Amino acid sequence: MKNNNFIWQEIKSHIIITLAVALSAIGWCAFLIPNQMLGGGVSGLSTIIYWLTGIPAGVMIFVLNAILIIISFKSLGRRFALSTIYSVIMTSVMFYLGQEYFGDTPLIADKFLASVLGAALNGVACGIIFLEGSSTGGTDVIAVMINKYRNVTIGRLSLFINVAVIGCSYFVFKDLELLIYSYVGLMVTSYTIDMTMNGSKQSVQMFIFTSKPHEIADKVGEEVHRGVTMIKGTGWYSKKESEIVMVVVRKIESQRVIRIVKQMDPAAFVSVNTVMGVYGKGFEMMKK
Repeated sequence: MKNNNFIWQEIKSHIIITLAVALSAIGWCAFLIPNQMLGGGVSGLSTIIYWLTGIPAGVMIFVLNAILIIISFKSLGRRFALSTIYSVIMTSVMFYLGQEYFGDTPLIADKFLASVLGAALNGVACGIIFLEGSSTGGTDVIAVMINKYRNVTIGRLSLFINVAVIGCSYFVFKDLELLIYSYVGLMVTSYTIDMTMNGSKQSVQMFIFTSKPHEIADKVGEEVHRGVTMIKGTGWYSKKESEIVMVVVRKIESQRVIRIVKQMDPAAFVSVNTVMGVYGKGFEMMKK
């Protein structure tokens, strides 16, 4: 029964990821690409490398994503890497179908409005994918990896990385107007990612009331790599003493903890509280 619940949760998660990828593809294929917006991330970087060296962009996209996914296996866990591979494959399929359907004629000719709408759809989609413990590959993996060790939001990290990539593209394409529109879209994407993931409140405190506290604590330590604290408690109705599992994690990691709890003890009770600041190893450093 537990295995069936776990399998169903994974299926549901990948359905959500697929729908989010489709939303992102609509934003790009219906609004951004037809208006010739410059892209950031691995796709933008691969395009720049193509114009500078002649190496096909498709080859560089594959190579760079492969390197980042291999790194994520070690630093972010096997599930994240496998889920990212799935997202990358689905992104390729959805973008191909999207371009076939929408073609080169934009739904909205106004470049400013197109950049805002397309970027907003893409940002919401990326935020949903992050919350499901996955990413669309490319610089998203870098952002998630840095977010694991530094108290900086994923939207802001993506913004910094893509600002650099799009800025470099100007020296290749020499189009200031498109550069500005691309930056507008980039800021909208960054903002909507953070809004989708509940703003800048990236850390949560979780209390887990379960009949299997030790098993869940071990699993959280092994898979999420976070410290766990056991708190002695007494159920007022049952008058029985029990151990409460308390863990502080990044918001993006909370879904991984909930999946572990559902897998180990579907009858468990979980309380998730947003915290304003977390200081210490793995979070923000204490300031003088």
